[in-house]
Amino acid sequence: MTSTESITFCQLGSTPAPDTAALGAKAAKLCRLTDLSLSVPAGFVLPVSACRGLGEGVKPELAAKIDEALAQLETATGRKLGDAERPLLLAVRPSVPPGVPSAVEAVLNIGLNDVTADALAKESNDVRFAQECYRRFIQNYAHTVLGDDPAAFEDVLALYKEERGYVSDAELRGSDAKEIALRFKAQFESNNGETFQEDVRQQLLTAITAMARVWNAPRAKTQRKIQGAPEDAGLALIVQVMVFGNAGDDSGVGRAWSRHPQTGAAAMAGEFLAQAQGPDLASRLRPILPLRNGGGKSLQSLMPATYSALEQGVAALEARLRDAVEVEFTVEHGRLWFLSARPGKRSTAASLQIVTDFVKAGAMSEEEALLRVDPLSLDQLLHSTIDPDAKRTVVASGLPASPGAVSGQIIFDAEEARALAADGMRVILVRPETLPEDIRGLHAAEGVLTTRGGMTSHAAVIARGMGKPCVSGASALRIDAKAGTLSAPGLTLKRGDIITLDGSTGQVLKGTVEIRPPELSGNFATLLTWADRHRRMTVRANAETVQDARMARDFGAEGIGLCRTEHMFFEGDRLVAIREMILADRERDRRDALAKTLPMLRADFAALFEIMAGLPVTLRLLDPPLHEFLPEDMGDIEALARALNADVVLLRRRIMDLREQNPMLGHRGVRLLLSYPEIVDMQARAVFEAVADVAKKTGKPPIPEIMVPLVVSRAELDLVRTRIDAAAQDVQRETGLTFTYRVGTMIELPRAALKAEDIARSAEFFSFGTNDLTQTTFGISRDDSARFIGEYASKGIFPADPFVTLDVDGVGELVHLAVERGRKGRSDIHLGICGEHGGDPTSIAFCESEGLDYVSCSPFRVPIARLAAAQAHLRKNQS
Repeated sequence: MTSTESITFCQLGSTPAPDTAALGAKAAKLCRLTDLSLSVPAGFVLPVSACRGLGEGVKPELAAKIDEALAQLETATGRKLGDAERPLLLAVRPSVPPGVPSAVEAVLNIGLNDVTADALAKESNDVRFAQECYRRFIQNYAHTVLGDDPAAFEDVLALYKEERGYVSDAELRGSDAKEIALRFKAQFESNNGETFQEDVRQQLLTAITAMARVWNAPRAKTQRKIQGAPEDAGLALIVQVMVFGNAGDDSGVGRAWSRHPQTGAAAMAGEFLAQAQGPDLASRLRPILPLRNGGGKSLQSLMPATYSALEQGVAALEARLRDAVEVEFTVEHGRLWFLSARPGKRSTAASLQIVTDFVKAGAMSEEEALLRVDPLSLDQLLHSTIDPDAKRTVVASGLPASPGAVSGQIIFDAEEARALAADGMRVILVRPETLPEDIRGLHAAEGVLTTRGGMTSHAAVIARGMGKPCVSGASALRIDAKAGTLSAPGLTLKRGDIITLDGSTGQVLKGTVEIRPPELSGNFATLLTWADRHRRMTVRANAETVQDARMARDFGAEGIGLCRTEHMFFEGDRLVAIREMILADRERDRRDALAKTLPMLRADFAALFEIMAGLPVTLRLLDPPLHEFLPEDMGDIEALARALNADVVLLRRRIMDLREQNPMLGHRGVRLLLSYPEIVDMQARAVFEAVADVAKKTGKPPIPEIMVPLVVSRAELDLVRTRIDAAAQDVQRETGLTFTYRVGTMIELPRAALKAEDIARSAEFFSFGTNDLTQTTFGISRDDSARFIGEYASKGIFPADPFVTLDVDGVGELVHLAVERGRKGRSDIHLGICGEHGGDPTSIAFCESEGLDYVSCSPFRVPIARLAAAQAHLRKNQS
């Protein structure tokens, strides 16, 4: 196996330290397999450097090196490519970087033509086997190299069986197989206007070129981008001697996991298909056998020695890699061959079980275990489950491919699912199986149901990666997309009918079923306990309702980093009162209207203080422009006029006067508070009266943090702070209590970042509002950016959507300046972030590098932020 730019042949495993960057993950792992004395078919690798630019064809220099490597392989095996007696047959498989999706299919049986197929038949004494390999190769080559639809060849096979009255492939004899191969060649010529390639060397070179071309195609790049992988990730190609799982009843193919992919239980699991090659396992056209005995046929019962060798090999791999592993294998006449090894695909629950097992066994430290888990994957465990007491009407059962429970409308088309989801519909994408082009529909759907496919099918892998519930392989269901029906024995459902998926059990249920919220316990709780032990930053939540605050505490939030107090006005009597205040012409009338809201806000604040007992609660004063509280529809305006006993024409004119051309940059935040200081007086009094109420009730006064939004100068903050301090003094004098509070500001405008030193002299804390800071730095509205952000990312202008992951080079530079200058103005200033970036792991790592004290995010992101903060701190200490 090569590990440099050369492709000189060497036995797999002879490279002492395989270079994953040069060879890709699969090739590097194959080297490790041979280190453990596990059987791996001999071969060589075209490294990433050799495969770049291959889409236009193999250049003479590279072709010469491939010929040299082939000659050494021929010498080692005693076989020769294209030989009429002992032909060398090859497989070419992709090897890509870890975590990068591969859109490239392997090409098997390279080297077969009319001459070598006869030679293989003679050598194996099995015409049927040889000709079956030949027709498989024709179909595989046509699809991968020339882009032919494989269904055309399946139709040829189906028609032949129908002509002969055969029910299954098992009835085919040698003469049948030879005739089918001939028909496949004819189909190839019909599709492409040329005869099938008989030159075996050219077969190899053309297959290599085609695989590189597929890797660099726009669709493959888009898939990598969606998966968060580099579009320009490199491809290496493994060229190996073929081993045949379809060589007889004592042969087959399979997959094995060292741990159960759903639970992480420490027992080998997997599947096996006798008399088959790799693609047969994925298509699942014949019954798949389990690996272990379970009352029926299994690999263990059919080939006990092979099973034992597999079990020992998988255990050795897990011990060497200190991770759960997944292997692909072929059995040829009872001999076991390992074709690949990689970290096992698994649910997040399984990942947590695995790392906690390793830590308990002393094979891994807490720190390493924390770094092994993707923070975003925790989202899977935050999904709901079906209430155990709920009535279940089971429509069908499949494989529990991705955990979680969800209800939604049946939709059969990915694009329709995307469109309906954009309109706010909850949909479940129902397909025979999903394809890469369905990826947008998968993103939009609440869950996915397939009638074909296994635990490693496209739908299963993508759904697990997204944290969406998925049931795959529900073979009892029949889809008629044209008629818009989903049928099960005795039941037919239509497009738009509601079903519920239980991705944890694999059940498909009729109608909406009661669902329970998730609970943090067991291994999840253990991991987060470790995270809390190894992180520096605290994690708060953005919350303003009792429900959100309680959920945040349940998820481990250490306070509230952003309470958007304006959200407390958008309902019931509060909305009426705030509208009355806005429309009042005199300060006295505005104060009278605001007085109606004070007891309501006081109760809200007190509830938050009690839920967050002893923890900080940051309350942002009113921020949005006033017109957002007013109706737009004429019917609503007329209703408001009646409620206020106001003239509808004058009311409409007043509403129009409050409209702004660009309200995001208009009369809002501190500007509004300076124009209407009575708002500050009322909100500050509500805060401090709530502090007093809670202090009397609990004996422990909370410490509120009052945040002034949209500040660009110290003078603005000073004017508002004067009124906040006056309200505090009034409440302390009236109640006889003494309490502590902090006043700070949100840094959300570039000028505020630049003037941070001066502003910090009046602010005890800064909270970076990165949503608005990103908008004002880029001059882009996040509400409208979706129209072009994708294009910017695809062209490499932006490395990522800056509203999802913080723009370190631009917005991050402003944060850095504000942190540096803010500390100059006040050495003990408290620093945090409360924009949506507070729940993004990459952005959290930046916050750690800047030494922020906390991040604040939505309640469901709190566990993700806790783990990401720990990882960021550990990595910072390692660097």
